[in-house]
Amino acid sequence: MPEDEYSEALRVAEQRARDWLASVAQRPINPNADVDEIKDALGRILADEGQDAAAVVDHLATAIEPGLIAMASPRFYGFVIGGTYPAALAADWLVSAWDQNTGSRTPTPGAAAVEELAAAWLLDLLGLPAGSGVGFVTGATMANFSCLLAARGSVLRAAGWDVERHGLQGAPRVRFLAGDAVHSSMVVAGRMAGFGLPRTVGADPQGRIDVDGLVAALGQDDGPVIVALQAGDVHSGAFDDFAAAIAVAHAAGAWVHIDGAFGLWAGASPALRHLVAGYEAADSWATDAHKTLDVPYDSGVAIVADEAAMGAALAIHAAYLPEVGAVAEPYDHTPELSRRARGIPVWATLSTLGRHGVADLVDGMVAAAKGLADGFAETPGLEVLNDVVFTQVCVAADDDTLTGALADRLRADGVAWASPSRWHDRAIVRFSVSNRGTDATAVERTIGAVRSALAAVRDA
Repeated sequence: MPEDEYSEALRVAEQRARDWLASVAQRPINPNADVDEIKDALGRILADEGQDAAAVVDHLATAIEPGLIAMASPRFYGFVIGGTYPAALAADWLVSAWDQNTGSRTPTPGAAAVEELAAAWLLDLLGLPAGSGVGFVTGATMANFSCLLAARGSVLRAAGWDVERHGLQGAPRVRFLAGDAVHSSMVVAGRMAGFGLPRTVGADPQGRIDVDGLVAALGQDDGPVIVALQAGDVHSGAFDDFAAAIAVAHAAGAWVHIDGAFGLWAGASPALRHLVAGYEAADSWATDAHKTLDVPYDSGVAIVADEAAMGAALAIHAAYLPEVGAVAEPYDHTPELSRRARGIPVWATLSTLGRHGVADLVDGMVAAAKGLADGFAETPGLEVLNDVVFTQVCVAADDDTLTGALADRLRADGVAWASPSRWHDRAIVRFSVSNRGTDATAVERTIGAVRSALAAVRDA
């Protein structure tokens, strides 16, 4: 390879990245080109001859940027999507440059060492059992899936069935229980694990699992059972009563998994740890470092207290792979053999912030959510529908039509972006605070944008 063949392409990429990052905080959030327009700008026909790498990178950035949404804006509240810290972004660039297939400790000791440190730090920070297996996967859905595979193997082994050897056909049926507000990523993870749809056992108005309903469901049948709880309802931000739910589930011999895509990070804050009281007694946990910790995509984290159960479900064995030693291999903790070193940006963010900085990050997001809720509650014609205990704020206008129009106008204006949804049979606009940059100024601008949008749709 020519010694300098990367230089110009990387220079162009760096400059275009700098330009984009410099614009994110102030640019309109919504994209202003659609998919077909982007395809036209890129060129729809693959050319017979190749092009200069730097020219390709510049053309890509020029064509695609009109179709990018400013998800890293401090006023982007759609879905549950964070931003990124400088060290995490820079580390992610290095991950791509180093191009390590982080499957095994032997060929890639550098990447494995960083990920093992990041895993240990996460367990310590969140107060989860030391020695748990930790896998860095693509996102919360794959984290949930990985944990459910470990759960499946464990509960079936207890019932006398080796699912890793014999598969699911002929196995005892695994009951999969969850609250009524179970998240869609948990549902699809259960489908992929072969459980079908979860049986829901009830929930209170904020989405917390009905513990009495769980007790009743657990008592209706014998055999292997997995219970899915959640840290952070996607609409209300509410947390299940972990101490009570885990106690009754374990008394019935169930495996307990916690879907904590964004809410698990409450465990890193002394001021918020009461929200997750007792969650350390569960058997597995899933989260996403892109949500709340503000690490670049993709960065799901699967955690299983019984590392051996995780390895039994996920480990890969082949003659050409290094023999497993006293310490588990990275590929013992994820469904993938080939993957990038996703844990390195997590380590970089934790190193940048430290324990107190992570707590301040989470506390700041909650303060911003409560600031939004206060401003919305003082706005005539708007109603805050949830108890704001974490980072979610759901609002509605006088009727569904006006609420839908508010969501559309808000996103079209481009100052702030929030997700339309339905909750308790009402149209709502859901604000998810997930970005380190959502400070008091961003909150005030958002409240102003919502009030202006509401006035405009009422006058229309």
